[in-house]
Amino acid sequence: MLTKKIYDGINHQWIMFGRDPEKPKAIIDTNQYMVRTRNNALLMDPGGIELFSAMLANVVKQVPVQQISHVFASHQDPDIISSLGLWDKALETATLHAPWLWEGFIRHFGMENISFDAIPDEGSTVTLDSVTLQFIPAHYLHASGNFHVYDPAAKVLMSGDVGAALEPIDAPLFVDDFDEHVKSMHMFHQRWMPSNLAKNDWVNRVRALDIELMCPQHGRMFAGDNVKRFLDWFEALDVGTAIKR
Repeated sequence: MLTKKIYDGINHQWIMFGRDPEKPKAIIDTNQYMVRTRNNALLMDPGGIELFSAMLANVVKQVPVQQISHVFASHQDPDIISSLGLWDKALETATLHAPWLWEGFIRHFGMENISFDAIPDEGSTVTLDSVTLQFIPAHYLHASGNFHVYDPAAKVLMSGDVGAALEPIDAPLFVDDFDEHVKSMHMFHQRWMPSNLAKNDWVNRVRALDIELMCPQHGRMFAGDNVKRFLDWFEALDVGTAIKR
């Protein structure tokens, strides 16, 4: 599994995990992210059960397992959080931050030791040492209860399925040719995103943030001007196209 530091600041770092060549071929490729501070770490969308052993092996190379005090699940999908029951055994003590709407579903993956912190619809924050991260509402994109993670100090947005692309694991980590990359994003966003109203609410919310790096759960990351290019493209895109109009 690839491990890549994508932000290195004075007080914290962002680390991306993904592109695992050993994963079963039939499951979708995913990106996992971690914020590491001096004494704590937040593991975001830690992945499916099939990736747990690779994830654990790579995560502990970056941070002692006892330092992982927080876990985040953007929504309830198995590629996001079906590894929860195994993390529940590996972590001495931790809190899972996830949408209140999905608690009864997420607990089916197993959660005896990890405590649950329900994120309200309007969002909330979590502070790791001196670093405060924001849980940004992204409802219906594509789950009815859904959140992203924004780091105002690093100017990084972990955007879940927004910005996702279905690509081979040897694809570049960052979008280089945006117009060409649209071909890999188009179907995913039109089919998995059900609501133009929700999409435009999210775009307006995110335009107000200062973002230098946007990190989706599948495919490449967006840096610099490509963040704005994505927002412009997504705003103009008609989604929910499986319903005949």
